[in-house]
Amino acid sequence: MSNLISKDGFEKLKAEWEHLKYTERPSVQQRVSDAAAEGDRSENAEYTYGRMRLREIDKRLRFLDKILDNAKIVENISSNDGSIRFGAKVSLQEIKTKKIKNYTLVGPQEIDPLQGKISISSPVGKVLIGKKQGDTVQVSVPKGILEYQIIEVSYK
Repeated sequence: MSNLISKDGFEKLKAEWEHLKYTERPSVQQRVSDAAAEGDRSENAEYTYGRMRLREIDKRLRFLDKILDNAKIVENISSNDGSIRFGAKVSLQEIKTKKIKNYTLVGPQEIDPLQGKISISSPVGKVLIGKKQGDTVQVSVPKGILEYQIIEVSYK
């Protein structure tokens, strides 16, 4: 399940890889080359920073290569029986506080807590898989156990 990714998520990572490979890396390489031509490299901040940035870019490119090579793209995201699966948009209501939380279940490479995108392998994601609207779930968190009722499931 850790290799699952939406088509949009895959395209976003692919675009990042292309930007790093064909735009940013050549630009930084040129700056490093120019800085090296200026002479003493030991006290040349532009050269030192550029080399460090190249290592960061190369590391990220290798990481993205692994993700993109092993990704299993999930295109037709839906559920015939109304159960929660990859790509589901889920509204939960905490039983005690009545607060509503909205999540979208995505692959680990697509998580974005500020957008409500959580991994299907996260504690909340794991308990939601296979459940349906109206079900109650319990999530173990460091503070104890939280109980939620699933109030809506959609695949928009």
